[in-house]
Amino acid sequence: MRQPGEVRRQRILAVLQARGSARVSDLADELEVSVVTVRRDVEDLARAGKLRRGHGVARSVVPVEHSEPAVVEGGAVALVVPERHTYLYETLHGARTALEEAGLRVVLHVSPKGPSAERPIVDRVMADRMSGLLIAPRWRNANEEYADYEWMAEVNVPMVIMERRPRQGGALHAFDSVCSDHWYGTYLAIDHLVRLGHRRIVLAARDDSPTARAIRVAFREIAASRPEIEDWAVVLSAPEAGAAGEEPPDFAAVLKERQATAAVLHGDVDGLMLVQQLGDVGIRVPGDCSIVAYDDVVAALGSPPLTAVAPPKAEVGRVAAELLLERLARPGAWLSRRLELLPELKVRGSTDRLTD
Repeated sequence: MRQPGEVRRQRILAVLQARGSARVSDLADELEVSVVTVRRDVEDLARAGKLRRGHGVARSVVPVEHSEPAVVEGGAVALVVPERHTYLYETLHGARTALEEAGLRVVLHVSPKGPSAERPIVDRVMADRMSGLLIAPRWRNANEEYADYEWMAEVNVPMVIMERRPRQGGALHAFDSVCSDHWYGTYLAIDHLVRLGHRRIVLAARDDSPTARAIRVAFREIAASRPEIEDWAVVLSAPEAGAAGEEPPDFAAVLKERQATAAVLHGDVDGLMLVQQLGDVGIRVPGDCSIVAYDDVVAALGSPPLTAVAPPKAEVGRVAAELLLERLARPGAWLSRRLELLPELKVRGSTDRLTD
């Protein structure tokens, strides 16, 4: 039976008083009503000053019984991202919005290139007594990643790792992290091409980030497991995007040699340049080769606009920020979480059905 609105709103307040905060979607499930209905109730209660509203989250204005005090207004959170990394800047903006809505000040630190470049920044963060830390290390290769594990595990403020998935069994395995599910994103790209009839597919990808390495591993695994795929290959997509001294091959020559009719290109900028190279030698996209880009930062600006896998970049930042806020509001009350969010496929003009 449909419960009266006033009863429903009292139940929302009771949940928040018990927990401190709750996602709107979780409240909708518990109350067995639509998300729209709960969102409307939350807005009404926020206007009445009975709760605080965040991005998809409602928070109690009353201290939670038997828990630590909620995050105080005016605290500061450090956000650490690599320089010149457009992909992660979208993640940064998602995190910043959620933190500022919660009344926290955001202090941005941009780490330069180089091994363990984040370490002195994080040392300053701890010296400045920041309330918490959101960090996306560059980790150009596995050795750099492993080298950072020990000192990152010693960080003594609440920390959430963004768009990175620490290795199982490593020192950061049990730390909070929020990441795109790049296996699923790679699956979306391959499945789309297979459904269009393509049976010979090349991946041209970077090899200088955790995202790039995850895509390469996923592509090999998925391509090898699909009986429809007759031939596949993985090559480097750009200069200085892999191991020292490794140079990318002539992409058009690779396609001709493998008789490939489709390719997945990571990332967007490299992909747009490779499409231009194909046009220079008379290979038409999608007439001769269908293309799926991976990142969807600037893929839509190509000619033709590129079909692309779009990781939930801003959502990763928002969820990471909300996880950190929960840590700050209720120290010790949460088990560590390793969250993965699903990408989506944006179909545009660079893919087409294979014709005989």
